[in-house]
Amino acid sequence: MKRTLLAVCVGAASQAMAEIPESRIEHVLVTVPIHKKAAETALPVTILTGDELRRLTASSLGETLGDRPGISNSSFGPGVGRPVIRGQAGPRTINLTNGIAAADVSSLSPDHAVSIEPMLAETVEVLRGPATLLYGGGAIGGVINTLDNRIPGQRIDGVQGAVEYRYDEAADMDTGVLKLEGGTGNFAFHLSGTFREFDDLEIPGLAIDEAAVERQEELLGLEHADHDHEEHDHEEHDEEELENSDGFIANTDGESDVFTIGGSYHFGERNFVGFAYNSFETNYGIPPGAHEHDHGDEHGDEHEEEGHEEEGHEEEGHEDHAHGEEDENIRIDLKQERYDAQLHMHDLMPGLIDVARAYLTYTDYEHVELEGMEIGTQFDRQTYEGRLELVREGANHGVLGLQWRADEFEAIGDEAYVPATDSSEWGLFYVQDFHTADWLFELGGRADYVERDPATGFEEDFTSFSLSGTALYTISPHWNIGLSLARSARAPSTEELFSNLNNAEQQLVTHAATGIIEIGDPDLDEEVSLNADLSLTWQGERSFAELTVFYNTFNDYIFLLNTGGAVGETPVFVYEQDDADFYGVEFESSVDLASLGGGDLTLGVFGDMVNGEFDDAGDVPRLPPLRVGSELSWRSDNLGIYVSVLSAEEQDSPGDFETETDGYTRWDAGIDYNVQFAGDTRLLAFLKLKNIGDEEIRLSTSFLRNYAPQPGESIEAGVRLTF
Repeated sequence: MKRTLLAVCVGAASQAMAEIPESRIEHVLVTVPIHKKAAETALPVTILTGDELRRLTASSLGETLGDRPGISNSSFGPGVGRPVIRGQAGPRTINLTNGIAAADVSSLSPDHAVSIEPMLAETVEVLRGPATLLYGGGAIGGVINTLDNRIPGQRIDGVQGAVEYRYDEAADMDTGVLKLEGGTGNFAFHLSGTFREFDDLEIPGLAIDEAAVERQEELLGLEHADHDHEEHDHEEHDEEELENSDGFIANTDGESDVFTIGGSYHFGERNFVGFAYNSFETNYGIPPGAHEHDHGDEHGDEHEEEGHEEEGHEEEGHEDHAHGEEDENIRIDLKQERYDAQLHMHDLMPGLIDVARAYLTYTDYEHVELEGMEIGTQFDRQTYEGRLELVREGANHGVLGLQWRADEFEAIGDEAYVPATDSSEWGLFYVQDFHTADWLFELGGRADYVERDPATGFEEDFTSFSLSGTALYTISPHWNIGLSLARSARAPSTEELFSNLNNAEQQLVTHAATGIIEIGDPDLDEEVSLNADLSLTWQGERSFAELTVFYNTFNDYIFLLNTGGAVGETPVFVYEQDDADFYGVEFESSVDLASLGGGDLTLGVFGDMVNGEFDDAGDVPRLPPLRVGSELSWRSDNLGIYVSVLSAEEQDSPGDFETETDGYTRWDAGIDYNVQFAGDTRLLAFLKLKNIGDEEIRLSTSFLRNYAPQPGESIEAGVRLTF
């Protein structure tokens, strides 16, 4: 049924005309150093900017991008949402802020948040497929670059900015946003910030899928402990049982505060130097059942005492639950400070070096995992990163780049299963394009040297080489066909090499977020990917449609293998390597149906699918299912109305030791109204109805799908004043 729907939508898109989003044609890709427009590259690119970004922005990067073709969300409760690109996550997907890595520890564990605030973004650029040449071997899956203009790249006369407030009913979430930019003469400044507070997330039905939990424990060879969701007295409660909440996910409240200040000095025609400081703080709860040792009964008793009934719960119960003195739930308290410096020079040596860009960033990251009032584990990471790009403009663009990163990582406490490790990375790359009348070619290469030095010994170093080539052919004024080929190499990450290294059996540390013992292998080889993308694009005067197919074969893909053994009741997994193949398809289009009532009626359609299989170890786990989505919208100069549907098939190939997830159909609708005042002042008000059918949605990409489904039916509303 869904495949038929996709075929019908593709056919409709090829017979109608649609307005092309401005970002597809005019937007210059900052993430690509030779700065091409989105329509001038064979790389699979997703761009969110302007009003489209404002409408889709959510509290996490994963939720913001999760419905775009080829991109999914891997949630770990409302406090964490990490993007998954074509089934690749963790160290294979790089999150950047203004071209430099976020430098958090989100790739280390699925319960660690990405330290990027989407509400402050001006543009989000996603390069799907290998971006290894530009940003290192870890970018085999893709790159997500969030741009926020914290160092103003252009002169600003006067003062401009925006103020926004939005409320989300699903988690009783309040979010405020402030952005202020200005300048005089050669000086420009940037000031921005957000605050966010949210309560336990409301869901349809029970939080824990007890049948799925029991099935997974059977797959892992564990004894099943019943999860009681009946009302019972405190005296009868079994401390080995995990309380199941109805209508909400317990311990998922939180708060965050982000503050950024920056400035730049402009000299010459387009040159500038600038500095910025960013503080990112968040405190959020981890849903019960997420951590292996979190089997206490305190949260269940508190919810009953505060009046949480089967059909719902009250706000007072949220607060008392979250902050009760005897609460033993797990919370993460995260703080990151980041310092950025940039230098942009133009016309340095015309014809040879037309543009030189230099970046230097220092990041100080810390988060503690709180068990009640006690610190269970503390993670510290200090990172220095530098980047230099020398660009030649003209008919054929070229860029020579040097990238350097030094990293000091340490984990202390109950869950410190990865030893303190110092890492250093060097990368040298060159990319060149060539133009003819109908062809655009791009060729490039990169060499990387990575050294990892753990405190336990076993220092490892890796030297790898990557190559890529793309070709874009203009068939006609409306049709392009693009081919991208890449050979990418990734050095093993710290956790893949050194987890539980040198620990005796009785000292093995459980990775609580996944509920297993993970053991690294210092003898792992680099991971090599051979990737091919073929895309067909149609762009009319007021239309676009794009179809992309991809194939990615890995040599020595690194993954966790179940040994079949256990320490007590905790299964033991080891990092292993096996060849793997990924393939899939992505489609996106927009169809202008008619001019109606002073506005345009438009149908948008997208679909995606990815499959992944190991040579010997079966299906790759936690891949997104086949999805088909559509949006019908009417928009005039001031008013916009839309209704959308996203249909996902069941994931019945979940991978070894994983449970299947059901399919779902999610309906959303919304309305927005903007008023233009004198000058550049504009007021935008919006209202969204989300998951109108109150569907129970469990994401196959999430480690926590059996414990924490997605929000139920809810309303989100907000207002934004831009001046």
